[in-house]
Amino acid sequence: MRSTSRRSRARWDVDRLVGNVRTGRFERSLSALTAAGALVTAAEIFFEHDSASFGNKMMWVPVTLGPVGAAAGVAGFFSKRMAKTVLPIASAAIVLNGLQGTYLHARGIAQKPGGWANARYNMEMGPPLLAPLLVTMVGGMGLLAAVLRRER
Repeated sequence: MRSTSRRSRARWDVDRLVGNVRTGRFERSLSALTAAGALVTAAEIFFEHDSASFGNKMMWVPVTLGPVGAAAGVAGFFSKRMAKTVLPIASAAIVLNGLQGTYLHARGIAQKPGGWANARYNMEMGPPLLAPLLVTMVGGMGLLAAVLRRER
């Protein structure tokens, strides 16, 4: 009997989520999540790049884009106009920088001794290859929030 009630509750939760997307409530929530995610990832990126002594000036770009994304996410939470103008611009910049970071991290792995032939070791000891894609996901959340319907 319990499994049936869990199934119906799970179905109700999914229906509720879909209802939030339809009514526009999810857009504001995703804007706020983008703001929080941008701050958390910017802090993490700062600590990781600081441990590498910011050896490349490009390492500062994702650190500075974090507060920009956070401000755009907060603005998008409170204002429909900001959610449709500023948030997608900031989010697109974050996505592009994340893709650029993935390329730069792959290049960094290739420049380690042995390059990609020694991929397992170089991926563990070199720049984290998939980490920039996490910040790309934060930018993607902002882009998704910008295209969703806003509640009235």
